[in-house]
Amino acid sequence: MRDLKEKCGVVGIYGKGLPISRLIFFSLFALQHRGQEASGITTNDGKKLYTHKGTGLVAQVYKEKDIENLHGYIGIGHNRYSTSGGGALEHAQPVLNSDFSFALANNGNLPSVAALQKFLSSKKILKKNRSDSEFIADAIDFYLKEGSSIPQAVKNVFPLITGAFALVMMDKDTLVAVRDMYGMKPLSLGKIGRGYVIASETCAIATIEAKFVRDVNPGEMVVINKNGLKSIKLAKANPKHDIFEYVYFARPDSILNGKLIYQVRKNFGKELAHEIKPDIDIVVPVPDTATPVAIGYSEISGIPMEMALVKNRYVHRTFIEPDQKSRRNSVALKLIPLKEILKGKKIGLIDDSIVRGNTSRKLVKTLFKSGAKEVHFLVSSPPVRYPDFYGIDTPKQKELIASNKTVEQIRRFLGATSLYFLSLGGLVKSIGLPKNKLCTSFFTGEYPIDLKERKKEINYDVPRN
Repeated sequence: MRDLKEKCGVVGIYGKGLPISRLIFFSLFALQHRGQEASGITTNDGKKLYTHKGTGLVAQVYKEKDIENLHGYIGIGHNRYSTSGGGALEHAQPVLNSDFSFALANNGNLPSVAALQKFLSSKKILKKNRSDSEFIADAIDFYLKEGSSIPQAVKNVFPLITGAFALVMMDKDTLVAVRDMYGMKPLSLGKIGRGYVIASETCAIATIEAKFVRDVNPGEMVVINKNGLKSIKLAKANPKHDIFEYVYFARPDSILNGKLIYQVRKNFGKELAHEIKPDIDIVVPVPDTATPVAIGYSEISGIPMEMALVKNRYVHRTFIEPDQKSRRNSVALKLIPLKEILKGKKIGLIDDSIVRGNTSRKLVKTLFKSGAKEVHFLVSSPPVRYPDFYGIDTPKQKELIASNKTVEQIRRFLGATSLYFLSLGGLVKSIGLPKNKLCTSFFTGEYPIDLKERKKEINYDVPRN
């Protein structure tokens, strides 16, 4: 699924005597897959905040002197993709308040900011050209300037926030993490020495050799300071975990809600093998997300897997390209077919999803040009028919190929010999969580969080197969 992008990855670390900025740097490196547009780190030594931000990949944004100049025992970091507010450096996070005493970073998206804007307007502090994360920071900052602590300010602002969010924030002596009541976005807690780490995924915790403790609960606020860690319940948990974390976004070595992502994706392949049995000679995954899927499919079906598409890891993800023509051109640079393996074979091509279909169409054409006899396209998720409003940058619904074409019409567009999608039931079974605890809006159009004025953007008159 090279046509979707996650909004962001966040990390927060508290611990006196720890190399905070360096630990955050390595954590952000581990979360690079969640945001490749910009990165930022803010630290605090108890006296002042230090910040460094830049556009590009983590390795490009920070030099050694930048890390050395970020002093302190508290810090937060952020990798960004833009889903609202644009992609300019001015919107890179962490967000700082006007007197540089408070910083906030967010993974998520608010489909409606009307309540926040109304509040800020009533206090005569509403600013133009602000992102949803900046609106949250502005509202919290209002209460901080009134004399509230961060926990109290968050309690006051929390009812105004409509959407999916995983927040980390800090002032001169306190680190705070907050997760929305639906737990849409992942957020994990770890222990490092005498300190703590908060991160979007457990892979970031493992990278800095911290010990994973638990997930931050939906509707929970975690407060960390010199007194230790305190958990505060802000709202009753109503879990609706984003199903695409399992399908595509999370790193395979991360654990979400007790489930190892690698194993879940392997399960997708096993379910595919039970549901779909085309006449094929070999299974070929689209690297990297679909690789464990293909392993699982091969195990159950007995059909050998071949890594016949080799990934050029020095080419950026195709969805970063500014236009579709550039995106198509980069496909040829990114995936190199092994013609000697493909020639004369009936191929089972496995991918995690089909969004617009253009990249998939190119892949099918490439396989046929490389000598494949047949190309059977197997997808480890159902058709993507509806847009997302919770922190994933989806194309407009009309650009989603499954929103206006049947499976057979998609197959013809791709030029594939056959086309199969994993059922929603098979997807849910593979994850191992109850369906009512997962957000399936991509596939079903069922949105657990009120979209308010954004509802008019949804068209429910889509093909049914």
